[in-house]
Amino acid sequence: MTLLLAHLTDAHIGPLPRVMRRELLSKRITGYINFKVGRDRVHDMDVLARLVTDMLAHRPDHVAMTGDILNIGLQAEFPLARAWLETLGAPEQVSFAPGNHDAYVRSTLAHLTRTFAPYCRDDGAAETQRSHFPYTRVRQGVALIGLSTGVPTAPFIASGRLGAEQVEALGAALDAAKARGLARVVMMHHPPVKAAARGLTDVRAFEAILRKHGAELVLHGHNHRASVGYLEGPGGSAIPFVGAPSASLVRGRFRAAYHLYRITPKPDGAVEIVGHSRGLQAGTLEIGDIGPIVIAR
Repeated sequence: MTLLLAHLTDAHIGPLPRVMRRELLSKRITGYINFKVGRDRVHDMDVLARLVTDMLAHRPDHVAMTGDILNIGLQAEFPLARAWLETLGAPEQVSFAPGNHDAYVRSTLAHLTRTFAPYCRDDGAAETQRSHFPYTRVRQGVALIGLSTGVPTAPFIASGRLGAEQVEALGAALDAAKARGLARVVMMHHPPVKAAARGLTDVRAFEAILRKHGAELVLHGHNHRASVGYLEGPGGSAIPFVGAPSASLVRGRFRAAYHLYRITPKPDGAVEIVGHSRGLQAGTLEIGDIGPIVIAR
């Protein structure tokens, strides 16, 4: 039994809808200026569409989207983001883990939990339930555990936070999945590192949970670059955490890409994970093979 899991992140859907002046009386003003002077020229929606087409052609069993669909959390951005999320697949085929741009200011939180609820809840949850974190979905012997690190922050701060309640619940979710003999994949936006204004502020609590309860793989976004790191698991084991580039970025070293993982739980409890990256080819706007994702086990 093998799960083919696609991972993409940081789509930053544009262009921005019309902005009302009153909506800029907050942190949004700095984000709006940043978008207009730079972000709207480096995130290409045509490239994003081609990337998604290529991804779906590989017929993944499930898609993990780890946040930052939005830009500055305008109310009018939410239906656009939801419509794009629907192009990835039905809610039972797609899991979403919100990022800092999805929770840009406090007023966006209610829209966030309502708009993306079908993509952020447990298997079998009532259709009326709003987004709930952590949530667990089981596919082909793999527990997909979604977290939210998106919290409103001050201008020029892009950090994330899980909070004590979510961290504690994550431990229970990891244990429950292990008791069922499932491989465990954690999906989150911020990488599990402490990095001043851009990191996960309660990363030490997250590290402690994984050190105690374990996991097989952590997927994240946020940094707009491909990366592989490791956390300490039970008994000194290594838990890989892998970041994907922005799915729409067309400039810089790490241009638009997505990752594919073949995750195979073994009868002896071991888990085989084979990762591969596809995305923009050098010097072109075509989507093609980038290469394997090297994960040491």
